[in-house]
Amino acid sequence: MTWRRFFRRNRSDNELQQEIDAYLQEEAAENLARGMSPEEARRRAHIKLGNPLVIRETLGKQNTIAVLDHFVRDLKYAVRTLSRSRGFAGIAVLVLTLGIGVNVALFTVVHRVLLAPLPYRDSGQLFTVYERDSHNPGRDPFLPVAAGSFAEWQRSAAGSAQMAMVSPWQDYNVSDAGGKLPEKMNAAWCSWNFFSVLGVNAALGRGFTPDEDRPSAQATVMLAHSLWVRRYNSDPGIVGKTIWLDAQPYTVIGVLPAWFVYSSAFGGNTVQVWTSVGHEAPPSLLSAFDDHEFLVVVRLIEHTNLSRLVDQLAAVQKQIEATHPLPTVHDGAIGRSMLDDAVENYKTPLYALLAASACVLLIACMNVANLLVARTSARSKDLAVRSALGGSRLRLIRERLTESLLLSAAGGAGGLLLAYGAIQWLVHTRPDMRRVEAIQIDGTVAAFTAGVIILCAMFAGLISGTGLGCRDLLASLQDGSRLHSGGRSRAGLRRVLLAIEIGLTVVLLIGAGLLLKSYQRLRNTDIGVPADNVLTMHISLPTVRYKEPFQQVAFFEQLIERVRALPRVESAGLVSTAAGEGWGGDRTFAVVEHPPVSKDDAVDIHVRGAEPGYFAAMQIPLLRGRLFRSHERLSRANVVVISQLAAQKLFPGEDPIGKHLRPTNADQVYEVVGVVGDTRWHIAATIKPTLYWPIYGNDYSVATIVARSTNNVESLALPVQRVISELDPTLPVSNVMTLQQAIGLSTIDSEFDSTLLVLFAVVALVLAASGLYGVLQYLLTQRTNEIGIRIALGAQRAQLLRLVLIDGLRPAFFGLIVGLTASAATVRLIRSMLYETQPLDPAVFVVVSLALLFVACAACLVPAWAASRLDPVRALRAE
Repeated sequence: MTWRRFFRRNRSDNELQQEIDAYLQEEAAENLARGMSPEEARRRAHIKLGNPLVIRETLGKQNTIAVLDHFVRDLKYAVRTLSRSRGFAGIAVLVLTLGIGVNVALFTVVHRVLLAPLPYRDSGQLFTVYERDSHNPGRDPFLPVAAGSFAEWQRSAAGSAQMAMVSPWQDYNVSDAGGKLPEKMNAAWCSWNFFSVLGVNAALGRGFTPDEDRPSAQATVMLAHSLWVRRYNSDPGIVGKTIWLDAQPYTVIGVLPAWFVYSSAFGGNTVQVWTSVGHEAPPSLLSAFDDHEFLVVVRLIEHTNLSRLVDQLAAVQKQIEATHPLPTVHDGAIGRSMLDDAVENYKTPLYALLAASACVLLIACMNVANLLVARTSARSKDLAVRSALGGSRLRLIRERLTESLLLSAAGGAGGLLLAYGAIQWLVHTRPDMRRVEAIQIDGTVAAFTAGVIILCAMFAGLISGTGLGCRDLLASLQDGSRLHSGGRSRAGLRRVLLAIEIGLTVVLLIGAGLLLKSYQRLRNTDIGVPADNVLTMHISLPTVRYKEPFQQVAFFEQLIERVRALPRVESAGLVSTAAGEGWGGDRTFAVVEHPPVSKDDAVDIHVRGAEPGYFAAMQIPLLRGRLFRSHERLSRANVVVISQLAAQKLFPGEDPIGKHLRPTNADQVYEVVGVVGDTRWHIAATIKPTLYWPIYGNDYSVATIVARSTNNVESLALPVQRVISELDPTLPVSNVMTLQQAIGLSTIDSEFDSTLLVLFAVVALVLAASGLYGVLQYLLTQRTNEIGIRIALGAQRAQLLRLVLIDGLRPAFFGLIVGLTASAATVRLIRSMLYETQPLDPAVFVVVSLALLFVACAACLVPAWAASRLDPVRALRAE
């Protein structure tokens, strides 16, 4: 009933007024009938009724809810007062929009990427299991799984978990009827039950069956939804049709849902084509224990936990190692949730950026609190009058909170729009990011935004309400009130807020400086070759049309000769995986001339298939011996060239030329004919020993074309593609980019993190500088009379300038000390994001300190200079 009366109180008030008017008319009419004059009749009626205003107020109190009534009244008052200070309100809303916007955007990313469950059925029961090598504790413990181990694991865990395997590193040349151009597609091999283990049903068609996961089965394929929409125009009749993968016919059996994206620590989020592993993988790979090409997805059955399953699988893997004593057979197992597996590499950067955005928000709130404190001080006489007329301290603080809430709500609305724009920018800028498709504003984000608005309002409002004691307010009515203690306490409060604000800014600046230095060192890392003016592109020959090794060799030879003949091509070559472009495969080798070594002493070596022109195109120096010769191909390709680090590890203190290497678990022997310079497989990785053997003799159907030019190497992309099309128009190319661009892709995470943190730090620095300027300007306004007296008594301008500068720089100095101390304690948390940069880098700390002091001096110099040039007569007259 109270709520109903509250929302109908205007109607009740009107009805009451009509009743009062009717009563007065009737009473006046009766008095007239008694013989009174009209004036006396109306007076007697009013006397009998009483005060109508009191009656209306009494009924109004019965029909109202005090809390809402007070809030509405305070809200109207806040709107009126803020509308008279539009400049102040605009600045405060702008600052809060910036602070709230970056927080909402980062929270949305963290919530949707790191915390939201995967979109699979009962995703909390899904885990990814890896092999583990306990003999090398410094190595990444999460290692891909061999298919032979998976088969043993699956048999062992049949009663406690459903297991499936996937290899998300494949690719196919996709072609079909209709005149569509061939494309190179990222693909994955998976066991038939992969999608059922995840709990994913096809949007069209069906998934794989056990019979289709066999070598003798008909070739079948499932398509990603994005591929179906883009290449096949969302044709529902695609199911049952034939498309061509690597020049072989495959029947489309299903299309995956639009929301489905598989992500892991090793990638997979760009997979467009899915095929069954039993049909695609060579039988030797499916039975191998030393070739680790797969990831294993597990769905736990009730009453089973991950720890128990991992212990069970580790015991099985230990037995596998005992029965297969090969150097690359591992001895343990390890697992983690599928969500953690997908986002593990993003946790530290995203949490660091979220903490940085929280610092920006806190700095923004302090700036607004400083503005409100200054505004409260400027209105001290108005507040004192209202207090003298009966306004309680609680009422005055409530009004400050309402003002702060109004500003925070406006800032929150603007921040939500800013966050939406930032999220759209992120989705379009970083499509490679794991779970980027899940990033969107939802109810949790809206609730977070409301919570941030309330916290900002409470923080700024309560701080601005500090010092609203009746004694201090009444002292404002006295003459010379600028010098009373309340003003001094508010000035001290602003100094404290400013010192904390500067301290947070220092933390952000040092974090940004460390990441920026790390990124610069990463980009300046020498991968072992000059990266300028080098073009790379990948090509894959379908083995259906190029079945025999001599066919592959003939095509590659003809291709590279034509590429070298193109105008402006300085040199060109072929390689299986170019320097700086990825792992590319590895094997262990035994030195024939040396006695056998134990498994733990075997050297793991990167293996590359290369054409002799590759070394010239990449300018990899020949340090000893020679490169491959033209006749060393096919059956005569029994020579290798090794890198300098490989020579040191395999032949310590020896001349490797003429020595022989044998791959583990193989009979073929290779003679070492040359030693070349070291290169990096990834810009951020340590140099690995590398072996090159002829690409023309080791069954390579995939190659990377490397072409070097004197300048404008990008213009060679089209001529090279024309050469490929002339040789075979059905062959697509992929990853067409310069070597610099390829390196840039590998540093995109570091660049993104450092750029955002630098942006946050710059915003914080601007806010801190403006806050410092505002505080000093406020203090000078408080001391105008004092400065005028000093000048009148003979104080020198230089002395005043120095005095004001010291007064302004004092909170900056204390804030710097606090910030440096806090930074020393917190920067270790981002150690994993740094490359060849120490968390306590002295240069970064010194540069940040000097930069902050310079900005603080610049912010203080303007008001200090103005104070030193004050006219003493005008200053003494100032009120």
